[in-house]
Amino acid sequence: MRPTLAFDADDTLWHNETHYAETQAAFRALLRPFHDEAWIDARLHDTEMRNLRRYGYGIKGFTLSMIETALELTEYRLGGAGIQTVLDLGKAMLDKPVEPLPGVVEVLAELAPAFDLMLVTKGDLFDQETKLAKSGLGGHFTKVEILSEKDEATYAALLQRHGIRPADFTMVGNSVKSDILPVLALGGRAIHIPYHLTWAHEVVAIPAESPFPSLESIGDLPALLRGW
Repeated sequence: MRPTLAFDADDTLWHNETHYAETQAAFRALLRPFHDEAWIDARLHDTEMRNLRRYGYGIKGFTLSMIETALELTEYRLGGAGIQTVLDLGKAMLDKPVEPLPGVVEVLAELAPAFDLMLVTKGDLFDQETKLAKSGLGGHFTKVEILSEKDEATYAALLQRHGIRPADFTMVGNSVKSDILPVLALGGRAIHIPYHLTWAHEVVAIPAESPFPSLESIGDLPALLRGW
């Protein structure tokens, strides 16, 4: 049985957080007549965190949280046109093209003969399926898992579902919180490929001597795996 090499999707295989940052900048501009930008960001983040258990991860939940925050911060003075603007921001995010990050296609093709490639992402099912289809990367993966959360329990269930031993499982991703630490805790291996932006919810302290490798780009992955 070949070892399994699993990849996160958002900000590992394609851009994601940049779209959120651009949208949040437009949201700040919309509410600037009512509050300063730092307060807008803080209130939006608080609303997102409060709503995660209701809406889960993804653009739709983010859009609903923007609407709720806008109503709260404007004391319901934003009006229908303002709400429509927020809805349009969310729709624009959903309609964005999905292009693989540099080197992704080549690396997946190179690694496919030696590993069972799995995609492990979290978020809204329809949105993640749509992004995968837009990316054109689906054919590289033997298995696709779209999860509502990435923690020890969900990874343990995933491994059991597919009959994979932790020692035969390696996770590659940009989030230390979601892609690295839970897998290491189960006895698997993990490789960190940072993205230049990180959502505040995913930020955790990284020890100075990290028990996992961190790469500059996905293009460095094949060489690491050959010598690992």
